[in-house]
Amino acid sequence: MASLSPANLYVFKDPSFYVPSTSSPDLSRPSVLRTRNIVCSKAVSGEINQTHLRFRSPSKRNLKLQASVEPSKLSKELNNEKLETATATEGGSDLFDEIKQRFLNFKKHVYMQNLEHFDKLANAQAPEFMVVACADSRVCPSSILGFQPGEAFVVRNVANMVPPYESGPSETNAALEFAVNSLKVKNILVIGHSKCGGIRALMSMHDDVETSSFIGSWVAVGMNARVRTKAATTRLSFDRQCSHCEKESVNCSLVNLLSYPWIEEKVKGGELSIHGSYYDFTECTFEKWTLDYKESNFEEGGKFAVKNRAFWC
Repeated sequence: MASLSPANLYVFKDPSFYVPSTSSPDLSRPSVLRTRNIVCSKAVSGEINQTHLRFRSPSKRNLKLQASVEPSKLSKELNNEKLETATATEGGSDLFDEIKQRFLNFKKHVYMQNLEHFDKLANAQAPEFMVVACADSRVCPSSILGFQPGEAFVVRNVANMVPPYESGPSETNAALEFAVNSLKVKNILVIGHSKCGGIRALMSMHDDVETSSFIGSWVAVGMNARVRTKAATTRLSFDRQCSHCEKESVNCSLVNLLSYPWIEEKVKGGELSIHGSYYDFTECTFEKWTLDYKESNFEEGGKFAVKNRAFWC
């Protein structure tokens, strides 16, 4: 694909640009400035005094005494809150300063150097790829495969699974529908990976056991991959069984893709290709294969054929 050639790639000067962050600012603490306005405002002070009158009915003398004592108490509380707020702000400052620098680096070295490209993206997107990848923080398709803005429509979930059509709506099949029917992508790529926690959870489940957890309910989508793995790897260690299932689940997702009528129709007509892949981040290798629809027979014996297998290391 021309858009993925080395000459057309936008090189990020700072590799740390891709490092994700899960932190968010603390918006629950009241503003110090707002608190100070409440204390100093005559109107608000009047409301506070009236409130005291309703509940306590104090004498004028008591009101004067209370007025002379409470500002000191409130001032002390305000200073304590100001200190706590400052500490909280300083704690998150370094983190977002770093993210800010990454953004500015992106803007200077990528966005400003490719204004024409980003102007086109502002009006429309026409990605060649739809990518289904794991939500694992160690597996970022844009970092691994160099996808640039506008080249891949990406959905990420636990264990990079594609549920079958009959399973009902989810964010994954909604993304598939949009990518295939609206964006008209030409390729769907499912990326599995090493040491997948979702697959390990799947392999740890018991047969025919219902689970109330969100993770358990989701990874149960890959139960067919688990059954096939158990049947083929009974003598292997649990870790090696998990490694086997990481690839088997990708193939199950490819089969599940064909359960969507509008996907199978386009694959059958040659308008859409579906690919499986496996990223081993412990060795930094990447394996890729393409489903051979013509040679596969899912109705009689469940024959699954692949072509164009490649191994990059």
